[in-house]
Amino acid sequence: MFSHTVGPMRAGKIFVQDLVEHEVLTKVASIKVDLYGSLALTGIGHGTPNATLMGLEGELPETVPTETIIARVQAMHDTNTISLNGVHRVRFNPDKDMTLHYYESLPQHPNGMRFTVFDSNGDMLATNEYFSIGGGFVVNEKTQLAHGENVFYRDNKRVADSPAAGSDAESAQMAERTQQDLVTAALPFRTGKDLVDLCQREGLSIAEVVFLNELQWRSREEVIDSAFRIWGVMDDSIRRGCLSTERKLPGRLNVHRRAPNLYQNLMRGIYGSSEKGSLSSPQAPALSDGSSSAENTLSTAATAASEQGSAFSASSLLKTSLTSAQRSELTGVFKHRQRARRPVLPQLDYLSVYAIAVNEENAAGGRVVTAPTNGAAGVIPAVLKYHLEFLSEDPSRDILEFLFTSAAIGMLYKRGASISAAEMGCQGEVGVACSMSAAAFAAVMGGTPAQVENAAEIGMEHNLGLTCDPVDGLVQIPCIERNALGAVKAVTAAQLALQGDGSHRVSLDQVIETMRQTGQDMMSKYKETSQGGLAVNVPVC
Repeated sequence: MFSHTVGPMRAGKIFVQDLVEHEVLTKVASIKVDLYGSLALTGIGHGTPNATLMGLEGELPETVPTETIIARVQAMHDTNTISLNGVHRVRFNPDKDMTLHYYESLPQHPNGMRFTVFDSNGDMLATNEYFSIGGGFVVNEKTQLAHGENVFYRDNKRVADSPAAGSDAESAQMAERTQQDLVTAALPFRTGKDLVDLCQREGLSIAEVVFLNELQWRSREEVIDSAFRIWGVMDDSIRRGCLSTERKLPGRLNVHRRAPNLYQNLMRGIYGSSEKGSLSSPQAPALSDGSSSAENTLSTAATAASEQGSAFSASSLLKTSLTSAQRSELTGVFKHRQRARRPVLPQLDYLSVYAIAVNEENAAGGRVVTAPTNGAAGVIPAVLKYHLEFLSEDPSRDILEFLFTSAAIGMLYKRGASISAAEMGCQGEVGVACSMSAAAFAAVMGGTPAQVENAAEIGMEHNLGLTCDPVDGLVQIPCIERNALGAVKAVTAAQLALQGDGSHRVSLDQVIETMRQTGQDMMSKYKETSQGGLAVNVPVC
């Protein structure tokens, strides 16, 4: 769930809420849904139709019972009806009344959708277009400017072009968004340079700037509680992914879940951990000195591999075309061939299993945090979980520092470019998540604002040009592994930045602008359409 699920679900909810507040809902007899561009091309694999229908039934991403979605959608197919906002049942045949426009896009954005409702005579009552711009954010032409009404209501005599439209009846959600727009940030910033200069001038960390800005909208307790709830969902998605008993992910690719086995291998003590089956507190391997149990395990593993390698003999090479002279040339140059040894790299293994766990949950339709999108939802939780389990001396403060710092970097990408793969390719999803995580990791490791900005820049610079080419439109290949690599790269980027003093040749603002230009130049078949790259070179069956 991200621009293809969270956004469409919210759009559906906003639309039916507008119908309620304008007293149109009870007059509706039928509804039609149109999905355009990327939402159509990869929508089925991403779960877009189901998410959209849940929104029309009044659900929100934060609270929808994910385990009921499949059964509820099947009921719509069986009855050819849908319960708008959960209270008003109307005619709706999902196979006929939901149209996927594969080769047509609305002009404002590749992720476009249109909802239209009709009365019992077949006359249109209301219609609206929405655009899912990434990270679960939804806008239309009017909302981009003022979050105002943009729905045509025949019976209510309200039209989108009317300057007075929507002045007397706004939904609670729209009212809240409008109020937020009217509040001025205490410490505004628009660029990375603005942010670093602000921190240096005021003597604040990046996280403190974000926190003070959040206090303009909510109380101190609400801000802190919200942050901990977000981490709670992240942590739970890791737990569910690691402990899942399901063997395969949904879809035609028959992809096996790997997180449960990877996690069990870690907990068995292969890497020197004495914990077994406890996700909340795995024993941290000693990474900084030469006495770690992991090192002992490495020696044991190497011995075992050597013994296994002895099974190779000259007789196994008899049926070859090599001459004795060629074999003589090889003597003493290479090691005697062995079976592959199991590498013991606890840092990489834990980062990978945490990220894979989250993204396997996402691929299975489970609840994850949009960070910054759901296709890239594993990077930030993996890096934060790793820090909390192995490095943190003050977990509560580090959670806040990490999340607020990463949020600041995410804001810069949304303002300067985009976090939508339909616009930027995967550099706008996993690339941004890597940049956000690198910055946050540098921050909790004690980095200065300049070092944090440097970490964010490194994290993105080496993701520039990353394409989005999901096989069969599913958020599985290459998405799941790509999150694991994004998490590892984020930690590496932070480590590089922390070795310097924050000064560097390429700025974060420059790399964000480069990402924007690269996304604009990138062919559409590499931007979440499944029309190029791995999507056309990997057989589905």
